[in-house]
Amino acid sequence: MTRSGAGLHVDVEVHRATFKLRLTLESEEGVLVLFGPSGAGKSTALEAIAGLITPRSGEIRVGGEVLFRRHRDGPDVNVPARVRKAGYVFQNYALFPHLTALGNVAFSLWRQPDARARAKRELDRVGLASMGSRYPHQLSGGQQQRVAIARALAARPRILLFDEPFGALDTEIRRRVRREIRAILKEVGLPVVLVTHDREEALALGDRVAVIDEGRVTAQGDPVTLLGHPPRERVARLAGVENLLRLKIEEVRPAEGLLTCRRGDFRLETPLSEAEPGDEVVIGLRADDILLATQRPRGLSARNTIPATVTSILSKGALYEVEVECRGTRLVSHVTRGALDELALAPGAEVWVVVKTSSLMVFAEEVMETLPERG
Repeated sequence: MTRSGAGLHVDVEVHRATFKLRLTLESEEGVLVLFGPSGAGKSTALEAIAGLITPRSGEIRVGGEVLFRRHRDGPDVNVPARVRKAGYVFQNYALFPHLTALGNVAFSLWRQPDARARAKRELDRVGLASMGSRYPHQLSGGQQQRVAIARALAARPRILLFDEPFGALDTEIRRRVRREIRAILKEVGLPVVLVTHDREEALALGDRVAVIDEGRVTAQGDPVTLLGHPPRERVARLAGVENLLRLKIEEVRPAEGLLTCRRGDFRLETPLSEAEPGDEVVIGLRADDILLATQRPRGLSARNTIPATVTSILSKGALYEVEVECRGTRLVSHVTRGALDELALAPGAEVWVVVKTSSLMVFAEEVMETLPERG
């Protein structure tokens, strides 16, 4: 929750054609990530905060100041977008191609006598002091993004809004630029709302995350906790948990803190949960948490060691996605190129799947209706 008079408070309902967004957010200074799939309502949320669209009802406050209020206690308020002081960084950066980097930053300070000096200061803040004379086409994608941020900061905003800011960058550049942007955002000390559907971005940049799905906030909390070990199957799916399996509880072993779950010949030992023998559950398992071995490992703490056959291998940038069939159940594992070569993995290869019990997530029966059957 925000302190009185600090941070961001949003409690609005937005109607757009056939889409409805019901948004409730609280965030102190720092980066609030709006995480979810395309079409969930993330960009609509940014537009409502910026004043680019008008909610049907609710209230928006930034730093204790009411920017919007309708059908709530107190007088109606709708501060125009141009005076809300919301710095908006678009996915494509929206730089003017005919202006230099310095000119783009100074444009937001039109008619102000110190525009050029302030623009130079902001370019220096983002590490581009020596590139003020370059045009956008002479800058890399990461440099263009920093010019867009400098432009937003030059107007002295009370809040910064980012809409999929890394979508136009290559994977390796994206990781480097994220570190740079995180340092800038920490320095400026403003409330930041950042939209992404990328779990890695949410973890790298967020101080808090709100999961948005189908026009509603379905979960809020610490990014590492919420996206690293999701509380529900739907959140796990949105967070990119690659393996979601429908199994039946065979045995409950409270003294060991374990459940035994099974489907056919496929069996897993999972963490204990509130369930009974015969109940159906969904088990979530990240591809990064599945180890592959060409010989049966011994002397491990991992409770699950299962024979499997490699069915396909797909390149995923720096990693390879290896799909295996494991006693009638398909699983996906991530391995490096070095591991792929060392283990001589190829379709048809016989391997052992190794999974620690603590890596497994158990989701209750009431959230399973959206889970399709898989292999």
